[in-house]
Amino acid sequence: MMNKVTALVLLLLVFKGNAQVIDTLSTAKQHDKIALKQFVVPAVLVTSGALLLNTQANQNIQSDIRKEFGTDFHTSVDNYIQLVPVAQIYAGKYLGFKPKNDFVHQTINIAVANAIMGTVVTVMKHSFKEERPDGSNNLSYPSGHTATAFTNASLLFYEYKDSNLWYASSGFLFATATGVLRIANNKHFASDVLTGAGIGTAVGLLVSYWHPFQSFNLGKSKKTTALVYPQIGNQIGLGLVVQTR
Repeated sequence: MMNKVTALVLLLLVFKGNAQVIDTLSTAKQHDKIALKQFVVPAVLVTSGALLLNTQANQNIQSDIRKEFGTDFHTSVDNYIQLVPVAQIYAGKYLGFKPKNDFVHQTINIAVANAIMGTVVTVMKHSFKEERPDGSNNLSYPSGHTATAFTNASLLFYEYKDSNLWYASSGFLFATATGVLRIANNKHFASDVLTGAGIGTAVGLLVSYWHPFQSFNLGKSKKTTALVYPQIGNQIGLGLVVQTR
Protein backbone atom coordinates (compact mmCIF):
# COMPACT_ATOMS: atom_id res chain seq x y z
CA MET A 1 0.00 0.00 0.00
CA MET A 2 2.78 2.43 0.90
CA ASN A 3 4.49 1.65 -2.42
CA LYS A 4 1.40 2.76 -4.34
CA VAL A 5 1.00 5.84 -2.18
CA THR A 6 4.59 6.93 -2.78
CA ALA A 7 4.27 6.45 -6.54
CA LEU A 8 0.98 8.35 -6.52
CA VAL A 9 2.54 11.26 -4.63
CA LEU A 10 5.22 11.58 -7.33
CA LEU A 11 2.63 11.55 -10.11
CA LEU A 12 0.47 14.11 -8.34
CA LEU A 13 3.49 16.37 -7.86
CA VAL A 14 4.23 16.31 -11.57
CA PHE A 15 0.60 16.84 -12.59
CA LYS A 16 0.27 19.64 -10.02
CA GLY A 17 3.33 21.23 -11.58
CA ASN A 18 1.70 20.91 -15.01
CA ALA A 19 -1.47 22.64 -13.81
CA GLN A 20 0.57 25.48 -12.35
CA VAL A 21 2.57 25.72 -15.57
CA ILE A 22 -0.67 26.31 -17.46
CA ASP A 23 -1.64 29.11 -15.08
CA THR A 24 1.87 30.51 -15.29
CA LEU A 25 1.93 30.61 -19.08
CA SER A 26 -1.58 32.06 -19.26
CA THR A 27 -0.67 34.85 -16.86
CA ALA A 28 2.53 35.45 -18.78
CA LYS A 29 0.69 36.07 -22.02
CA GLN A 30 -1.90 38.33 -20.44
CA HIS A 31 0.71 40.70 -19.06
CA ASP A 32 2.92 40.38 -22.16
CA LYS A 33 6.05 40.67 -20.06
CA ILE A 34 7.98 38.23 -17.99
CA ALA A 35 8.07 38.28 -14.19
CA LEU A 36 10.06 36.29 -11.65
CA LYS A 37 6.89 34.83 -10.12
CA GLN A 38 6.26 33.00 -13.39
CA PHE A 39 9.33 30.88 -12.67
CA VAL A 40 8.08 29.73 -9.26
CA VAL A 41 6.84 26.35 -10.51
CA PRO A 42 10.03 25.53 -12.47
CA ALA A 43 12.07 26.59 -9.43
CA VAL A 44 10.01 24.34 -7.15
CA LEU A 45 10.51 21.38 -9.49
CA VAL A 46 14.27 21.94 -9.74
CA THR A 47 14.59 22.48 -5.99
CA SER A 48 12.54 19.36 -5.22
CA GLY A 49 14.79 17.34 -7.48
CA ALA A 50 17.93 18.77 -5.92
CA LEU A 51 16.69 18.04 -2.38
CA LEU A 52 15.86 14.44 -3.31
CA LEU A 53 19.31 13.86 -4.78
CA ASN A 54 21.22 11.10 -2.96
CA THR A 55 18.51 10.59 -0.33
CA GLN A 56 16.74 7.48 0.90
CA ALA A 57 13.44 8.97 -0.25
CA ASN A 58 14.81 9.06 -3.78
CA GLN A 59 15.71 5.38 -3.54
CA ASN A 60 12.28 4.55 -2.10
CA ILE A 61 10.42 6.27 -4.94
CA GLN A 62 12.62 4.45 -7.44
CA SER A 63 11.88 1.12 -5.80
CA ASP A 64 8.14 1.78 -5.54
CA ILE A 65 7.70 2.75 -9.18
CA ARG A 66 9.89 -0.11 -10.35
CA LYS A 67 7.74 -2.55 -8.38
CA GLU A 68 4.58 -1.16 -9.92
CA PHE A 69 5.91 -1.60 -13.46
CA GLY A 70 7.93 -4.74 -12.70
CA THR A 71 11.66 -4.99 -12.10
CA ASP A 72 12.18 -6.48 -15.58
CA PHE A 73 10.18 -3.73 -17.27
CA HIS A 74 11.81 -2.12 -20.30
CA THR A 75 10.45 -0.04 -23.14
CA SER A 76 11.86 2.35 -25.73
CA VAL A 77 8.58 4.32 -25.91
CA ASP A 78 10.11 7.13 -23.85
CA ASN A 79 12.62 7.75 -26.64
CA TYR A 80 9.75 8.71 -28.92
CA ILE A 81 7.02 10.30 -26.81
CA GLN A 82 9.47 12.96 -25.59
CA LEU A 83 9.21 14.38 -29.12
CA VAL A 84 5.43 14.12 -29.53
CA PRO A 85 4.89 17.79 -28.47
CA VAL A 86 7.15 18.85 -31.36
CA ALA A 87 4.93 16.97 -33.83
CA GLN A 88 1.87 18.50 -32.15
CA ILE A 89 3.22 22.03 -32.66
CA TYR A 90 3.39 21.43 -36.40
CA ALA A 91 0.21 19.33 -36.63
CA GLY A 92 -2.11 21.69 -34.74
CA LYS A 93 -2.65 23.96 -37.73
CA TYR A 94 -3.77 21.04 -39.87
CA LEU A 95 -6.18 19.91 -37.16
CA GLY A 96 -7.99 23.22 -37.33
CA PHE A 97 -6.28 25.05 -34.43
CA LYS A 98 -4.75 28.49 -34.86
CA PRO A 99 -1.12 28.79 -33.71
CA LYS A 100 0.58 31.93 -32.41
CA ASN A 101 3.47 31.72 -34.86
CA ASP A 102 3.96 30.75 -38.47
CA PHE A 103 5.86 27.63 -39.50
CA VAL A 104 9.29 29.26 -39.67
CA HIS A 105 9.03 30.96 -36.27
CA GLN A 106 7.68 27.80 -34.69
CA THR A 107 10.81 26.06 -35.95
CA ILE A 108 13.06 28.82 -34.66
CA ASN A 109 11.47 28.65 -31.21
CA ILE A 110 11.81 24.88 -31.10
CA ALA A 111 15.44 24.97 -32.22
CA VAL A 112 16.47 27.77 -29.85
CA ALA A 113 14.62 26.32 -26.85
CA ASN A 114 16.06 22.85 -27.34
CA ALA A 115 19.55 24.23 -27.88
CA ILE A 116 19.38 26.17 -24.60
CA MET A 117 17.85 23.24 -22.73
CA GLY A 118 20.39 20.80 -24.17
CA THR A 119 23.29 23.01 -23.16
CA VAL A 120 22.03 23.42 -19.59
CA VAL A 121 21.33 19.70 -19.19
CA THR A 122 24.68 18.64 -20.67
CA VAL A 123 26.64 21.01 -18.45
CA MET A 124 24.78 19.79 -15.37
CA LYS A 125 25.22 16.12 -16.27
CA HIS A 126 28.97 16.50 -16.61
CA SER A 127 29.19 18.67 -13.50
CA PHE A 128 27.20 16.49 -11.09
CA LYS A 129 28.27 13.15 -12.60
CA GLU A 130 25.52 11.22 -10.82
CA GLU A 131 25.37 7.50 -11.53
CA ARG A 132 22.26 6.15 -13.21
CA PRO A 133 20.10 3.67 -11.27
CA ASP A 134 21.14 0.89 -13.65
CA GLY A 135 24.82 1.81 -13.30
CA SER A 136 25.27 2.31 -17.06
CA ASN A 137 27.05 5.68 -16.71
CA ASN A 138 27.36 8.73 -14.48
CA LEU A 139 25.16 11.11 -16.51
CA SER A 140 21.91 10.63 -14.63
CA TYR A 141 21.19 14.11 -13.26
CA PRO A 142 19.12 15.74 -14.69
CA SER A 143 16.96 13.76 -17.13
CA GLY A 144 17.48 14.97 -20.69
CA HIS A 145 14.44 13.10 -22.00
CA THR A 146 12.19 14.76 -19.43
CA ALA A 147 13.70 18.20 -20.04
CA THR A 148 13.16 17.79 -23.79
CA ALA A 149 9.55 16.74 -23.32
CA PHE A 150 8.69 19.60 -20.96
CA THR A 151 10.49 22.19 -23.09
CA ASN A 152 8.40 21.34 -26.12
CA ALA A 153 5.20 20.81 -24.10
CA SER A 154 5.57 24.38 -22.82
CA LEU A 155 6.11 25.68 -26.36
CA LEU A 156 3.07 23.72 -27.53
CA PHE A 157 0.90 25.20 -24.79
CA TYR A 158 1.86 28.74 -25.70
CA GLU A 159 1.18 28.11 -29.41
CA TYR A 160 -2.37 26.84 -29.01
CA LYS A 161 -3.75 27.83 -25.60
CA ASP A 162 -5.98 30.53 -27.08
CA SER A 163 -7.22 28.22 -29.82
CA ASN A 164 -7.84 24.94 -27.97
CA LEU A 165 -6.82 24.59 -24.34
CA TRP A 166 -7.16 20.80 -24.29
CA TYR A 167 -4.90 20.36 -27.29
CA ALA A 168 -2.43 22.90 -25.94
CA SER A 169 -2.27 21.11 -22.58
CA SER A 170 -1.98 17.58 -23.98
CA GLY A 171 1.78 17.88 -24.39
CA PHE A 172 2.20 17.84 -20.61
CA LEU A 173 0.64 14.36 -20.51
CA PHE A 174 3.33 13.06 -22.87
CA ALA A 175 5.99 14.94 -20.89
CA THR A 176 4.82 13.43 -17.60
CA ALA A 177 4.64 9.96 -19.16
CA THR A 178 8.20 10.41 -20.42
CA GLY A 179 9.45 11.19 -16.91
CA VAL A 180 7.63 8.26 -15.30
CA LEU A 181 8.91 5.84 -17.95
CA ARG A 182 12.49 7.03 -17.42
CA ILE A 183 12.15 5.91 -13.81
CA ALA A 184 10.35 2.68 -14.75
CA ASN A 185 13.16 1.92 -17.22
CA ASN A 186 15.64 2.34 -14.37
CA LYS A 187 17.46 5.08 -16.28
CA HIS A 188 16.68 7.93 -13.89
CA PHE A 189 15.74 8.69 -10.31
CA ALA A 190 12.80 10.93 -9.35
CA SER A 191 15.33 13.68 -8.59
CA ASP A 192 16.54 13.61 -12.19
CA VAL A 193 13.02 13.72 -13.59
CA LEU A 194 11.80 16.58 -11.39
CA THR A 195 14.84 18.71 -12.15
CA GLY A 196 14.56 17.96 -15.87
CA ALA A 197 10.90 18.96 -15.81
CA GLY A 198 11.75 22.23 -14.11
CA ILE A 199 14.52 23.07 -16.55
CA GLY A 200 12.36 22.26 -19.56
CA THR A 201 9.42 24.29 -18.29
CA ALA A 202 11.61 27.30 -17.52
CA VAL A 203 13.27 27.24 -20.94
CA GLY A 204 9.95 26.79 -22.73
CA LEU A 205 8.48 29.74 -20.85
CA LEU A 206 11.55 31.91 -21.51
CA VAL A 207 11.60 31.26 -25.26
CA SER A 208 7.81 31.67 -25.56
CA TYR A 209 8.32 35.18 -24.14
CA TRP A 210 11.56 35.96 -25.86
CA HIS A 211 10.40 35.21 -29.42
CA PRO A 212 13.96 34.89 -30.79
CA PHE A 213 14.40 36.27 -34.31
CA GLN A 214 10.78 37.47 -34.32
CA SER A 215 11.56 39.93 -37.10
CA PHE A 216 13.35 37.25 -39.12
CA ASN A 217 12.00 37.37 -42.69
CA LEU A 218 13.62 36.02 -45.81
CA GLY A 219 11.43 38.14 -48.06
CA LYS A 220 8.29 37.47 -50.03
CA SER A 221 10.22 36.57 -53.15
CA LYS A 222 11.74 33.53 -51.48
CA LYS A 223 10.01 30.36 -50.42
CA THR A 224 11.24 29.06 -47.11
CA THR A 225 10.86 25.56 -45.72
CA ALA A 226 11.98 24.81 -42.18
CA LEU A 227 11.72 21.55 -40.30
CA VAL A 228 12.82 20.18 -36.94
CA TYR A 229 13.21 16.39 -37.06
CA PRO A 230 14.05 13.74 -34.45
CA GLN A 231 17.46 12.09 -34.45
CA ILE A 232 17.30 8.62 -32.92
CA GLY A 233 20.29 6.31 -32.68
CA ASN A 234 23.35 6.34 -30.45
CA GLN A 235 22.47 9.97 -29.78
CA ILE A 236 18.85 11.08 -29.43
CA GLY A 237 17.95 14.68 -30.15
CA LEU A 238 16.61 17.13 -32.72
CA GLY A 239 17.94 18.26 -36.08
CA LEU A 240 17.08 21.41 -38.02
CA VAL A 241 16.82 21.95 -41.78
CA VAL A 242 16.05 25.35 -43.34
CA GLN A 243 15.73 25.55 -47.12
CA THR A 244 15.19 28.65 -49.23
CA ARG A 245 14.52 28.84 -52.93
